[in-house]
Amino acid sequence: MGYYDEDQYTRYQRQKGNKGGFLFASLAGAIIGGLIVIFTVPTLARLGALPYDVEPKNNEQIGQSTEQRIGDSKNVSVNVQTAITAAVEKTSEAVVGITNIQTGRGFWFNTEQSQQAGTGSGVIYKVDGEKAYIVSNYHVIEGASELEVTFSDGNKTPAILVGGDQWTDLAVLEISSENVKKIAEFGDSDELQIGEPAIAIGNPLGLTFSGSVTQGIISGLERSIPVDINQDGRPDWQSEVLQTDAAINPGNSGGALVNIDGQVIGINSMKIAQSSVEGIGLAIPINYAIPVIEDLEQYGEVKRPYMGVSLSSVNEIPVRYQQDTLKLPEDINYGVAILEIVPNSPADQAGLKEYDVVVEMDGVKINDSVDLRKHLYNEKEAGQQLEIKYYRNGKLQETSMTLVEEDLQ
Repeated sequence: MGYYDEDQYTRYQRQKGNKGGFLFASLAGAIIGGLIVIFTVPTLARLGALPYDVEPKNNEQIGQSTEQRIGDSKNVSVNVQTAITAAVEKTSEAVVGITNIQTGRGFWFNTEQSQQAGTGSGVIYKVDGEKAYIVSNYHVIEGASELEVTFSDGNKTPAILVGGDQWTDLAVLEISSENVKKIAEFGDSDELQIGEPAIAIGNPLGLTFSGSVTQGIISGLERSIPVDINQDGRPDWQSEVLQTDAAINPGNSGGALVNIDGQVIGINSMKIAQSSVEGIGLAIPINYAIPVIEDLEQYGEVKRPYMGVSLSSVNEIPVRYQQDTLKLPEDINYGVAILEIVPNSPADQAGLKEYDVVVEMDGVKINDSVDLRKHLYNEKEAGQQLEIKYYRNGKLQETSMTLVEEDLQ
């Protein structure tokens, strides 16, 4: 059998009791300490005896902070929208609808009747006393016997065609200034950057959607678009245009393309309308349009230098006739053939003849009739000298002519 030591057992029991008491005392002390903190810290905080702020944020403070943060976020969004809204407000009342009215044979008794042939848009850019002036596209007013302008508030007034230019697709109209509330401000299209905001204002699909606004960006600068002036299936000109992805539809033609400051930077002119193409709108840069507008307003036409010839691009002439009729060297497959010369014209006085082939002007290679017209209309003025290199009977020759001002060829 085993045995135990009484003194050892007594010591064990005493140690066990001391541990239990220690745990109880510790727990009680922690509870009491916590209560002291809870009840004394707020008092010390109110007295300013603590080196830090222990005041909790109440719901109102939290709400204000959140509201402030949300407000800041809204301000960023609202500022952008406000700029666009302000730009539209600045210009929209200067954008009008234009109705092209033409005379045709009526159904009853074969009498002549006036009927709407099409609609477009225009931009009021100037008020001079009792007159106001509108810029639009030439194709909007082409063939009109009457023109009618519709303001943004629905009022209508007759318009007079001051002048039009098919090469730049621009026209200027005159109306009474009586109901004009606002005129547009022209911007600087030479300062445009790809990616900056662009806003198109006009009347897509007719007056039903008058004053429509679409937003996008400037997608491209100095785009060259071939234009067939005489509808013979061959390009006669190249229009220098701005590209935007702001939606431009039929009826927008002649309307305003504006920047974020509400300044007109382009006159909406056309849209590439193909099933596989989306978001390509084109506008005439305002810096390119202003000299044309000024000429149309002052003279009723654009003053351009005149040669007095009818032309055909060599690349449009069969190879057989290039060799037999024009007598061009085999390695020359470019240039412009002269088909007819007006008597006493600058070309006639310079000694040019039918079937001469112009290949160079002022040291610039001339590939086709578009190149010739661009150099003549964009680089030269009436009264200036024009240096020409041309082929006659297979030999390269040179001449110069003094340009004059006359109607377009």
